[in-house]
Amino acid sequence: MPAFDLQRRIFAEALGTCLLVATVVGSGIMADTLTDDTALALLGNTLATGAILVVLITIFAPISGAHFNPAVSLVFALKRELPRRDLALYIVAQCLGGIAGTIVAHLMFDLAPVEASLRVRTGPAQWFSEGVAAFGLVATILAGIRFERQGVPWLVGLYITAAYWFTASTSFANPAVALARSLTNTFSGIRPLDLPGFVIAEILGAVLALSLMSWLLRQPSTNT
Repeated sequence: MPAFDLQRRIFAEALGTCLLVATVVGSGIMADTLTDDTALALLGNTLATGAILVVLITIFAPISGAHFNPAVSLVFALKRELPRRDLALYIVAQCLGGIAGTIVAHLMFDLAPVEASLRVRTGPAQWFSEGVAAFGLVATILAGIRFERQGVPWLVGLYITAAYWFTASTSFANPAVALARSLTNTFSGIRPLDLPGFVIAEILGAVLALSLMSWLLRQPSTNT
């Protein structure tokens, strides 16, 4: 049985996702305000996101597992490490927390609470990038738990920091974060029309990672 009750686990998922999105969106706004250099703005957005992931996973993992991501929660439900009855609640909490994070970021920068994004992010290359991003994220989590559990916060933070730069999509890798980013017409936004392609690619990438890593990490049977 989990050490924390369902109410606290759900709240932790909502709060963690809120703080994650507030960081992603807020740092994007700040970076875009401070410089006209897109590469420099992306670097600022990247470093803030990677850093907050280390913090949030460290403090919330003991409570809820620190998924902050419907694709990750789905993977753990398929592994039977998250009760199926809790999956829908985790996803709802993550999505609502993410939306709250966008609102928090907007209010901090004196913007309207929500504003549909006009930033186009679509096409096969973008979708493939999101599949790769989600695949790598889930692979990092599963292998990290197996071999270096205490290092998982750093592994995830470093992976996302790298994936911002090696994927064409800047590695959303998270349906709840993608949804939240569709409600900000700022540096980190994604047009709502482009959202379904990202979400489908992220889920497919996560499930593929689960399938492959389940085989790769399986303990070999010992014959005596």
